[in-house]
Amino acid sequence: MADIRVLLIGATGVFGSRLAELAAREAGIALTLAARDRAKLDALAAQLGGMAVRALDRDRLTADDLAGFDLVVDAAGPFQASAPTVIEAAIAARVPYIDLADGRDFVAGIAAHDAAARAAGVSITCGASSIPALSHAILDDLTAGWRGVDRIAIGIFPGNRAPRGLAVVHAILSYVGRPVRVWRGGRWTAVAGWGMTHRRAVPGVGKRWASVCDTPEQDLLVSRYRPADSAEFFAGMELSILHLGLALLALPVRWGWLPSLRPASRPLLAIARLLLPFGSDIGAMDIVAAGRDAGGQAARARWTLRADGNRGPYVPTLAALAMLRRFRGGDAPEPGARACVGLLTLAEFADDFAALGISTDADPPPPGEGDHPKGGGGAQAR
Repeated sequence: MADIRVLLIGATGVFGSRLAELAAREAGIALTLAARDRAKLDALAAQLGGMAVRALDRDRLTADDLAGFDLVVDAAGPFQASAPTVIEAAIAARVPYIDLADGRDFVAGIAAHDAAARAAGVSITCGASSIPALSHAILDDLTAGWRGVDRIAIGIFPGNRAPRGLAVVHAILSYVGRPVRVWRGGRWTAVAGWGMTHRRAVPGVGKRWASVCDTPEQDLLVSRYRPADSAEFFAGMELSILHLGLALLALPVRWGWLPSLRPASRPLLAIARLLLPFGSDIGAMDIVAAGRDAGGQAARARWTLRADGNRGPYVPTLAALAMLRRFRGGDAPEPGARACVGLLTLAEFADDFAALGISTDADPPPPGEGDHPKGGGGAQAR
């Protein structure tokens, strides 16, 4: 069987380079690395043992740029306020598409491309990353057989020494201080982005700061699992000076004095990089679900991930890697445009976790864990 020819856009970024590294080890995948900077592409290709490269601008890409490929993967970002240029080019070129999108509006808008994708006979898969692809695979496993879900809380906590790129900072600052729609108390309500600040105890890792983020996860959790009470997503920086400092910087946005902190992305990234020697290289992901089991009894389940040695940035790439394997094996999704939920199983991640030395654990949490923050944390969100 011939290799599948894959164009990886954003190959030199924090996540793209790690996906390139993992995909380069896979038999049956002929990878072409793409990004704006040719020098960085050449350096990455040499590091990975040599492969094709192509300098291109994601925002100006056309169907002609995709000619000859069997699949295009967009790992570039940021997807917040991003135009669907690559999606439209992929449909026009009749080339299947996968991305690592975490932009709420971007993922919510994927259905608008469904009819065109079906007509072209190609699959458009959005969000093949930690959220929603991995998180939903975990929740499907945790809540299998349950009669209903009441609460879901998801947290992602990178170690301070983890590498960070400008696209990630752009994504975070796009919503900090701005209203974020969240499902709490059985209804939609607005809270300030990077609000609801609290300390969260993560098994095997310790306490980490957590604040609410604006992601497609909140919408998808509600539509797919229909939690009676809440569906919340948090993220946190390990260092108090960074996490609480960002909460302080969010105040002018909350008060309406500034439209956004995004113009400050480069200086804030520079400050964060100055603090890289501090903190740890331990990243974590923590998911708690509460509801009613098959017998109608109260049930709780928890899944945690610990990634030492700065292996955390590999985690967002593993769903895309699993999708590449599916395409290679002839098990591509049906034509149409959809978010990457319910497409992958947790078992498909197990070997990669083991190979990367990433540990996971699934246990019922102690009473009270996994609920949305109360007391001081809740008061800060208001």
